[in-house]
Amino acid sequence: RVGFVGLGIMGVGMAGNLKKKGHDLVVWNRTKEKCQALEKEGAKVADTPADVVKECDIVFACLADPDIAMDVVFRDDGILKAMKPGKAYVDCSTVDEECSNKIGDAITAAGGRFLEAPVSGSKKPAEDGTLIFLTAGDESLYKDSQPYLEAMGKKHRYLGKTGGGARMKLVVNMIMGSMMNAFAEGMTLAESSDLDLSALLEVLDAGAMSNPMFRLKGPSMAKGEYPPAFPLKHQQKDMRLALALGDKLEVPMPVAAAANESFKRARMEGKGDLDFSAVHGSLRKAK
Repeated sequence: RVGFVGLGIMGVGMAGNLKKKGHDLVVWNRTKEKCQALEKEGAKVADTPADVVKECDIVFACLADPDIAMDVVFRDDGILKAMKPGKAYVDCSTVDEECSNKIGDAITAAGGRFLEAPVSGSKKPAEDGTLIFLTAGDESLYKDSQPYLEAMGKKHRYLGKTGGGARMKLVVNMIMGSMMNAFAEGMTLAESSDLDLSALLEVLDAGAMSNPMFRLKGPSMAKGEYPPAFPLKHQQKDMRLALALGDKLEVPMPVAAAANESFKRARMEGKGDLDFSAVHGSLRKAK
């Protein structure tokens, strides 16, 4: 039996793929209504995170931010309450290294095994089972988790001791956010210059800057539509955490800092729950 905690935009697709691949699944979410679809498919719904641990040897989690990730572990009925030797916790949340280490230290102190496994990918890859897992921590747990990782993703990489996965994910998402901001500025400039946005997208796709993100997001951005696959509020959170890592390591990051300000402005305008490509809508409004 395998457990899954956190059934948001990413988690529901990830847990769904575990169920589709035939794994006996126990789930928990803060809002129980989000468990209903998986319950209809045969998953058992637990009352607390601790109850998931009691019923499963390995529990996965995908949670929105460091505060929620910490709460689910350390609350009175949380993961740690039932953790003991023979149990394991795999955290797929995007958090900072400090958060990951605190959780990992607590899990191992209770006798359990811990693996951080943040994912590269958004809603559709989570649904399609094509995520990339950036893992670090207990190598034996990494090996034991591979059947589950392969049910949810197309690639997994082990990056050493706890913290390596968190740092890699922040670097990846910082690059992605900076790219999206530049893409949004370019589309806004093209539109303001009376250029055909479909022509811009075609030119970009034909050259060295061709990439899946522009190909996927460009057409809906051209229409001013931003259906949430990766919420803007989460992208801005990741930019903030990446910049904090840069401050700690004394790495200048002026491009990322500027992109973060654009995402912050979009959040202030109420676009936090839209896709991160909605930074384009903020720029269009400002022009």
